[in-house]
Amino acid sequence: MVGLLVIDMQVGLFEGKAPRYDADGVVRRINAVAGAVRATGGSVIFVQHDDPQGGILEPGTDGWKLLPTLVRADKDLLVRKRACDSFYESGLPDILEHHSVKRLIVTGCATDFCVDTTVRAAASRNYEVVVVADGHTTKDRPHLDAPAIIQHHNWMWENLILPRSQVQVLPAASIVGQMV
Repeated sequence: MVGLLVIDMQVGLFEGKAPRYDADGVVRRINAVAGAVRATGGSVIFVQHDDPQGGILEPGTDGWKLLPTLVRADKDLLVRKRACDSFYESGLPDILEHHSVKRLIVTGCATDFCVDTTVRAAASRNYEVVVVADGHTTKDRPHLDAPAIIQHHNWMWENLILPRSQVQVLPAASIVGQMV
């Protein structure tokens, strides 16, 4: 069974001076992949980060909410986390087991933090991991701009050395086309 992870696509991470790279395009592509996953009976799982009190992602605040442009269905699942790794001390492993998910498609924010950590954690747990190459975003950092960070991580994930399977990095259109 396939599961789509939509990591930290929360209002607070998309506000402020430094914009997330191609945010509207990333949301549009996540929505397309989510629609295809739902159509095949797969699970769409939104991962929501919980900051401590006073943080921009403090539970219950406007910044903590998922972006309103994300299309959500009643049967979609929600996981809350407190670390970059979506598996760490969260309900994600149990949800994936309950729904018999073996193939994980990964999207979200931020490429260089929570997306990267979750991709590596999923691979180390022997999931078949597919990253949506144009379905994750970040913002410019002091040492690299966002497009370079995204390109770098897409390359890194494809070239991880894993004993059982290789992480695939595919554009959203290709993933959707394979599922139709």
